[in-house]
Amino acid sequence: MTVALGAGVALAHFNGPPAEVTAAPATTPAPPATTESPAPRKTAPTPRSTTAKPKPPPKSRSTPSPKPKPKPTPKPKSIPLKPPTVPKSGAGTFTTAQASGAPVGDSGELRRYRVQVEEGIELSARDTAAEIQRILAHPRGWAAHGRGRFQLVSGDADFVIRIATPDTADALCLQQGLDTRGELNCETTDGVVVNLKRWMLGSPTFAGEAAEYRHLIINHEVGHEIGIRQHMGCPGPGKPAPAMMQQIKGLDGCRSNAFPYDEDGSYITGPIVS
Repeated sequence: MTVALGAGVALAHFNGPPAEVTAAPATTPAPPATTESPAPRKTAPTPRSTTAKPKPPPKSRSTPSPKPKPKPTPKPKSIPLKPPTVPKSGAGTFTTAQASGAPVGDSGELRRYRVQVEEGIELSARDTAAEIQRILAHPRGWAAHGRGRFQLVSGDADFVIRIATPDTADALCLQQGLDTRGELNCETTDGVVVNLKRWMLGSPTFAGEAAEYRHLIINHEVGHEIGIRQHMGCPGPGKPAPAMMQQIKGLDGCRSNAFPYDEDGSYITGPIVS
């Protein structure tokens, strides 16, 4: 009995009043499954940086390499011209220039002249006559200062200007008793004899081209034709030599000069020497 009572107590104590049963909270049913992708989450826009981005360095343009300067073309060396060859002798006969022109000069006696060139030399009679015509018309010549008028003709003339080889010139001058030694010009009874050597080469004492020396030849010999029979000397050191000076024989301190008159129109004179 005792045992049984104890067991009952124990049972009673075990079963005691029933414990409160707390109902489990109702669970929310899961949403039905869907096959659509979930909407993407919106993210806040990333603020733009206020710091300016550095500009990329400019593209380096390749500087074209400078073109090499062309080498200067070397100037050809000037070869001094050989003086023309002047024959010592010729045929002794002459060709008359078939040319004529108007008188040059405004006052004084008219003198007509004819130009002749020895045959067989390389000199045109017509071209030579044209050059002499220009010489007599020069503004520093005789005609420009009233010392006569001159006219180129091919027929009857008051005097003749002949260009002759040295031997022929010597022979013509010797007829007047003049020794020109193959070098000089002279005046004869019928005109002027010009040594071809002097016409082509000039004079070793003349500081100028042969073409300028030809002015002196004509001015000097035509000076005799217009009545200036005597020669002149140097008027003083450094002064221009008179056209009537025999400059080929030396200048005596004067400057060589081919014209009777200076640029200001003054007549260039000097002491009478012969």
